[in-house]
Amino acid sequence: MSEAPETRTTYKRVMLKISGEALMGDQGYGLHPPTVARIAQEVKSVHDMGVEICMVIGGGNIFRGLQGSAQGMERTTADYMGMLATVMNALAMQAALEDLGVFTRVISAIPMDQVCEPYIRRRAVRHLEKKRVCIFAAGTGNPYFTTDTAATLRANEMACEAIFKGTKVDGVYDKDPKKHSDARRFDTISFDDVLVKHLQVMDASAIALARDNHLPIIVFSLDEPGGFSGILRGEGTYTRVSD
Repeated sequence: MSEAPETRTTYKRVMLKISGEALMGDQGYGLHPPTVARIAQEVKSVHDMGVEICMVIGGGNIFRGLQGSAQGMERTTADYMGMLATVMNALAMQAALEDLGVFTRVISAIPMDQVCEPYIRRRAVRHLEKKRVCIFAAGTGNPYFTTDTAATLRANEMACEAIFKGTKVDGVYDKDPKKHSDARRFDTISFDDVLVKHLQVMDASAIALARDNHLPIIVFSLDEPGGFSGILRGEGTYTRVSD
C-alpha cells in the first residue's frame, strides 16, 4: 500500500472527537454498521497519509449521563453508565478499522482488561509511534466530565497538534444554520469568543483546557466525504478555533 508523503499533511498527530450520535446514521438509537464503516474509511484515509490518530467517541447514541440524571437517576451512576456506552462505541469502531487493515487499540480510563487496555500514557504514545490508532474510551474515568473534556485532556497528554471535532455542519456558526438561513460561519474564531458567545463547539471546560494549552480545535462536517483527509491536505471548509 502506497502512502502519501507525510510532508503533505498539515498535522502529524491529531485527535478526532465525534459524538456517539454520529454512529447512529438515520436511526434514532444505537449503532448503524454502514455508518460506522464509512467513518472508519475516513479515518483510514488519514491514517494512510502517515498521520498518527487518536479518537474519542461519545456515548449519546446508547446512553447519556445528563439525560439519565435529568430523569431522576443519581448523577454519578448515570455518568458511569455513559462511560460504558463509550466503550461499546469504541469497540465497534475498532472492529470497523481493523476490518480495513488498520491496527487499533481501545484504551479505557476504567480498567476492564478482558475487552480493552487500561490507560497508561507512555504505552499509548508508543502505540501512536507504531502507527496504531488509539481510541480512548470511558471518558476521563470520572463522573461530571464530558467526552469533550476527555478528548481535550488526552489530546494534550498525547501531544496532539490539533483536535478535529466532527459534526453535522461544516464549521462554527453564530446560530444554528439548519434553523436560520442567515447564520454566519466563522473561518476562524478565538477560544474566548466561543466562551463569551456560548457557541456550541465543546463544553466550556474543554474549551478552557484547549485554550490554556494552545491546542487548536478544527470543526468540520463528518458527513462530507473526504472532509477529514481534505483538511489535512489544506483543503475543505472548516472553522479553526485557536488563540
